Amino acid sequence: MSVKLPKLEDFRRIVIKVGSSLLVDAAAGRVKQAWLASLVQDIALLHRDARDILVVSSGAIALGRSLLKLAPGSLKLEDSQAAAAVGQISLARTWSEALGHHGIGAGQILVTLGDTEERRRYLNARSTIAKLLEWRAVPVINENDTVATNEIRYGDNDRLAARVATMASADLLVLLSDVDGLYDAPPDRSATAKLVPVVERITPEIEAMAGAAGSELSRGGMQTKIEAAKIATTGGTHMVIASGRVEHPLRAIAPGTATWFLTTGNPVTSRKKWIAGSLEPRGTLVIDAGAVAALRRGNSLLPVGVSRVDGAFARGDAVVLRGPDGAEIGRGLVAYDAADAEKIRGRPSGDILLVLGIEGRAEMIHRDDLALGRE
Repeated sequence: MSVKLPKLEDFRRIVIKVGSSLLVDAAAGRVKQAWLASLVQDIALLHRDARDILVVSSGAIALGRSLLKLAPGSLKLEDSQAAAAVGQISLARTWSEALGHHGIGAGQILVTLGDTEERRRYLNARSTIAKLLEWRAVPVINENDTVATNEIRYGDNDRLAARVATMASADLLVLLSDVDGLYDAPPDRSATAKLVPVVERITPEIEAMAGAAGSELSRGGMQTKIEAAKIATTGGTHMVIASGRVEHPLRAIAPGTATWFLTTGNPVTSRKKWIAGSLEPRGTLVIDAGAVAALRRGNSLLPVGVSRVDGAFARGDAVVLRGPDGAEIGRGLVAYDAADAEKIRGRPSGDILLVLGIEGRAEMIHRDDLALGRE
């Protein structure tokens, strides 16, 4: 194998996805506490080494149906939503206590499809994640099963984890699974099936290797993991599928024991390409020469550097940035509606509360949401 496989220690920000079948003992109707403790010990070691860790955890419905003593089998939509409402409390407490044993705080975030597709809500979720990471807490994220419907839900937490990874600009997504990784044939039906150690590009041949969903509690399957890999690698995030059926599953990831999906980009450049070329601008901000120079140095755009606001944009929309000579400088996702941007343009960030009556963001456009013309 000519490609050198990465190691977890190579990455700065890691999203770890944990499925229901790994976390919940279906027969006993409770969390697998010993396994979770070993996983959290792995997480604590990475966290102690100054890495940002996010967890995407399933298990709310499984725990809720156990606590409510619901009969086995499929549930109606409203039953699933009610079970999730009960289970979310237990799931959040489980993660909070497990991480708390290592002195790590946890923050629960519930998302729906719209939270990652609609830019205003996307920015809100991204900002919340960023603040939790800044505080060195571990965001524990799950699909909001209490309000999601069959028409709008992700349907599995593999793709949700991939969306979260790109939203958070993570450079690695770990999918802990009930299988070791991607095999060239179904391992339960072929004695000669071989683990694929690395996928440099997702081809039709790779997609053909994917199987179907397995356990009752897990909505995922290899097909959804391949879809997650497409989302992640397109967004500049590496992904690895590894077995979660062992204690210390993160520590156990080694060459030949998992499947790595590699990306040629990185989360920051991929995001900036998306901003620069994939979004239709809704307005224009004309900025002064000082702001242009500040942006070139890698700074965010502050209200004081904006001299004119054009357009009817909303918070989270893409806008064009133009210098004092009218030349396009770049594009970015604006943090204020057009009306509020007009009120605070040219003003120091410290005046935002006085002008708007709310403690708004100091930046008109944060540097992570900005793509300059030369990038």
